[in-house]
Amino acid sequence: MSAWIGMISDDKADGRLKELLDKSRTPHGTVDTVMRVHSLRPETMNGHVTLYRLVLHSDDNQLPFWFLGVVASYTSILNDRTYSLTHHFMNVRNLLKDQPRSNRIFVALKAHRPEDEFNGKELALLRYAGKLTTDVGKMVKSDFEALKIAGCEDVEILEVNQVCAYFNYSNRLLNGLGATTENDVIGFYTGED
Repeated sequence: MSAWIGMISDDKADGRLKELLDKSRTPHGTVDTVMRVHSLRPETMNGHVTLYRLVLHSDDNQLPFWFLGVVASYTSILNDRTYSLTHHFMNVRNLLKDQPRSNRIFVALKAHRPEDEFNGKELALLRYAGKLTTDVGKMVKSDFEALKIAGCEDVEILEVNQVCAYFNYSNRLLNGLGATTENDVIGFYTGED
């Protein structure tokens, strides 16, 4: 765990902080830096881990998890945030189980050209996430209407909106506190989460 801000280690945690660190553990039993940076204010960690799980790991999500991981990765690329990109694109690779395709997706996202690998409603959703990240003040009703024309259902738009909004929050948290992936276990998704 590495960040500019002081963080409380497991051996110094007690009470509510210990409880929330345990709630935030990955399947590997570790607490990623993105959660540990909250250790001085444990209740924000509680809100963060709850929001993360509801937005990205809900059984109610209609869009496939690999695509939500692409949205997370693209948002992180646009925010120049390696931490989230490293974690979530590894999950995309693991879920797609298609190394050439995941490589092409990564190259397209890094070039800010999702159209090189996506079309239809997936491309429309990625363009929406892009504008929501880089030009949020310029969002207009026609941005939403373009998603409907591309065949997106309201629930799919909401899922992408929430993933994008969450990663904009998380990217700013991580960038602002200097968090790195040092000692994090990368790409812990097992397919059962």
